[in-house]
Amino acid sequence: MPNILEIIPPRVPLTDARTGMISREWYRFFFDLFTKIGPTSASIEDLQLGPNVSDTAGEILAAMQQAQLLSPVQAQVDELAKQVEALALEPPTTPQLARYAYGSFYDTTTQTAAAINTAYAMTFNTTDLSNGVYLGSPTSRVYVDRGNVYNIAFSAQMDNTSGGSHLIYIWLRVNGVDVPNTAGQIRLKGTDGELVSAWNFLYSLNAGDYFELMWSVSDTSVEITSSGAVAPHPGIPSVILTVTDNIRA
Repeated sequence: MPNILEIIPPRVPLTDARTGMISREWYRFFFDLFTKIGPTSASIEDLQLGPNVSDTAGEILAAMQQAQLLSPVQAQVDELAKQVEALALEPPTTPQLARYAYGSFYDTTTQTAAAINTAYAMTFNTTDLSNGVYLGSPTSRVYVDRGNVYNIAFSAQMDNTSGGSHLIYIWLRVNGVDVPNTAGQIRLKGTDGELVSAWNFLYSLNAGDYFELMWSVSDTSVEITSSGAVAPHPGIPSVILTVTDNIRA
């Protein structure tokens, strides 16, 4: 008798493709093994059944995904999907255009000095144009809302209401501090001696800074005069101020 307990070669299938049952060779092997070992919880019918059918392909794919063994193409697709999802969660970006800062202000009242050799700030009661440059409190303070280099230009209608020769000084003050070397001197001669003084400053200001135009006189008869419209000319403000930024963001 041949020894049927010999291991069956791998080329012999466990199941018969025609019947779906265990093949004859493997059946004889397991049956002889069963008879030699003795009764167990398994039955002859159990030995005749083929292996359980399972979703082997799905299990392998899941294992590959867990181990990150997917193909390079699939890995790139997954990475792109993550980037698209991240973009969807980000807030939309809005292009920022260069914003021009400017201001135009004037005063329709006559400004006088109560004492000689005393610093006074020119005030403004009207805003003509404004974007990023605005009047504060008191109205002598002109604020900017962003840092930049600004051109500060003014004109003031000066008047000497009495005889003699008198002086008036004008300078720039920033954040309450006089700016060195910004003063100018004007001399008014004779009764009703009138003159329009005008020049500009180029100054770098930070966001939230303010500046003032300061003035003082050697005689209180010198004033900054305003007058109403008389045909054919329009009204004359005592002070006109224009402010523009010079560097575009």
